[in-house]
Amino acid sequence: MIECNKGRCTLKGAVNLENALALREDGLRLFTEQETTLDLSGVTEVDSAAVSLLFEWRRAALAANRRIRYVNLPDNLTSLAKLYGVTEIVSAE
Repeated sequence: MIECNKGRCTLKGAVNLENALALREDGLRLFTEQETTLDLSGVTEVDSAAVSLLFEWRRAALAANRRIRYVNLPDNLTSLAKLYGVTEIVSAE
């Protein structure tokens, strides 16, 4: 679930293959500010789809001349990003 208020958004719950497509669409609809900060501290579980989702949101933001910043990544998501060698893309800018 994603909640947003004036460019500050929070993502809560699981982020996995089962719900990644729905979360992708929610994010594309909600992340409309010039700069969005997405707080991931409420994420409870992840799989590789979570990393792909963060990439997709970052690509969409760049294509729209916007910026998205990810903060408070849970340890399991940080570990996946390290495993794939993509920590610079999911880390805060």
